[in-house]
Amino acid sequence: MTRIIALANQKGGVAKTTTVQNVGAGLALRGKRVCLVDLDPQANLTEGMGIDPDNLELSTFNLIIDGSPLNSVIREIKENLWLLPSNIELAGAEVKLATLAGKDARLKKALEKAEGFDYIIIDCPPSLSQLTLNGLTACTEVVVPLQTEFYSFKALKKLLETIEMVKQYTNPDITLSGIICTFFRDQRNLNKNVVDLVKEHFGTKVFNTKIHDNIKLAEAPAAGQDIFAYFSNCVGAWDYKNLCDEIIAMEVA
Repeated sequence: MTRIIALANQKGGVAKTTTVQNVGAGLALRGKRVCLVDLDPQANLTEGMGIDPDNLELSTFNLIIDGSPLNSVIREIKENLWLLPSNIELAGAEVKLATLAGKDARLKKALEKAEGFDYIIIDCPPSLSQLTLNGLTACTEVVVPLQTEFYSFKALKKLLETIEMVKQYTNPDITLSGIICTFFRDQRNLNKNVVDLVKEHFGTKVFNTKIHDNIKLAEAPAAGQDIFAYFSNCVGAWDYKNLCDEIIAMEVA
């Protein structure tokens, strides 16, 4: 059964796209067949995977708005890893979705045609927009990357309210499967305090793996590569390897 995971956080700069790309690549290296979905008009995931958003014939905009076949939009990146790419055209989807039937479930309908994948991982935009609602309606699980800062923790409340709304109205199967603490520094007491606070509120929902603040993670997408292809012997790669192990372990939990 395909696990459809949406990574969501209305706060930007929390390593959401970085996590989508590197978890996808890490799972693919373990033989899992993975499709990543770029649902953000900024197209950072698309560009970070070496695809020029400005030269796309078809994107997730066409998939959701025009009903283009999934096979015409999807791009193979490497062995076991595919991408449904985005571009700036997706910014116009908010207005167009308002006039379409089933506006919250357009992505879900499109992904029903996706076969043979172990994982579909959705990179939601950094807002609680109609596109994010499509991502949350399409998924079975939500994973939240959370920067280990106090204001990031406070912003989590609004996202959880949105997830509950989606559960009530459009996707009764949605569940919060985990929170990933990102931009962690071992020497910063603030980061440690925020991790303790998150664990106090969410217990076992918090992944044991923390993603450390690592310059190689910032450099890799600029080179159009995931961290394993760019520099596999760094703390960022080790962290994402461990996170992938945790995610796979959830399959049999």
